[in-house]
Amino acid sequence: MARIVEHGTWKPTEKDESRHAPGEGTLWNESYYFDFVTEDGKLGGYVRLGLYPNWDRAWYWACVTGPGRPLVIVADNDAPLPASGGTTVEADSYRAAQEIPEPFGPARVTLDGTAHVLPDAAQAYGDLGTAETTRLVLDLEWHTVGGVYPYKDLPRYEIPCTVSGTVRIGDETFTVTASGERDHSWGERDWWSVSWLWTSGRLQDDTWFHGMQANIGFPLDWPSFAVTPPEAPVHLDGFCAETVFGGDDMPELSRLRLKGAPMTATPVAFAPVAMTSPDGATARFPRALCRFETEDGRTGYGWTEWHQPPGWRDHGWSYLAETPEAHQ
Repeated sequence: MARIVEHGTWKPTEKDESRHAPGEGTLWNESYYFDFVTEDGKLGGYVRLGLYPNWDRAWYWACVTGPGRPLVIVADNDAPLPASGGTTVEADSYRAAQEIPEPFGPARVTLDGTAHVLPDAAQAYGDLGTAETTRLVLDLEWHTVGGVYPYKDLPRYEIPCTVSGTVRIGDETFTVTASGERDHSWGERDWWSVSWLWTSGRLQDDTWFHGMQANIGFPLDWPSFAVTPPEAPVHLDGFCAETVFGGDDMPELSRLRLKGAPMTATPVAFAPVAMTSPDGATARFPRALCRFETEDGRTGYGWTEWHQPPGWRDHGWSYLAETPEAHQ
């Protein structure tokens, strides 16, 4: 049984790895994330299954990319809901499944379907009807390292992992040895009201880390941890971040104030998505494979996201100078 960090107002149980009974409201959501980056940082990806039972749909995203590679993406925000209690999506152009047979243990994620190939990742924000397509096949396992980190006051937990398996893109097959993270959360999630930064990665000295900051107008003890296996994750106080955004609103660099290991996160390959609310509002979700570098010279790779709902620039983001070069 994986160790669960004693932190905050609740503690996940084995039953929490399964689906939960939906609460009230259209935007009640249950979310599973799985991400990975190979040790050399040349290939990475993520899968997200978001369930909206009161909206009668699921969101399914699967992305693979890397420096110098096009974004290969399945982004379906009108996917059929899995069968009651299940997490398998059966759509016209793909089949996707995830299995967690041992709570907080190994998780297997599979996908076989048609994906879009985008030389410019920002195309993911528009109509993909004319984009080139290819077959994308994933067969990957996430293996827990260190333990489970629950958020302090929210039903959400993060699990640092090693990742292994295969990725097939058209005629290319990659054998994956990687690091990553998976998480699970449930409750109301309004993607069109609050902006945030979320980040996780692994450094070359075998340190996994995580941090999250929402822009709600005042500071909190944001979720943040570091772990060096086989030790359990350790909560870190005082996480915050500052970001440079380019003219296209894509992030260029973030400075992460992670206790004991302040670092920069530099995007090297993007995998964004967009989503439309029930009343027609649009939010953008730039997510990127990043290279991390600490102030003491350690490096590593992982994923960072900068959520951008309507009016996000007025949400209290902490900005750096206009260009990253000003902070070198």
